[in-house]
Amino acid sequence: MESSIQRTLADDGTATVTVYGEIDFANCDELAGYARDAIREWAPTVLRIDLERAAFIDTTGLGALIEGYKEATAAGARFAVVNPTPSFRRVLDVTGLSTFFGLTDEGVETEATGT
Repeated sequence: MESSIQRTLADDGTATVTVYGEIDFANCDELAGYARDAIREWAPTVLRIDLERAAFIDTTGLGALIEGYKEATAAGARFAVVNPTPSFRRVLDVTGLSTFFGLTDEGVETEATGT
């Protein structure tokens, strides 16, 4: 079975983990692993989680995003969730994670510092 999650490293040192479909109990460990592996193998300056093609997230998926944030910040990398769909954005806003993950009201990426 092909993964619904992919990771890439850009020439500028930015790692992107892209989610296709759902983030739930079935693949939350995979998402956290992709983020962790990107940090450990590539030492990127920025880790982005791209949710443009993601369709659903549950609490285990939010936990995987938080794990990615922790891994990135522990390694000194910036962390950002980018391209959330309107439904994802609502979930992140309601849970208070939008600012934590570097999203602004305008949807522009900012540096996630967790402070």
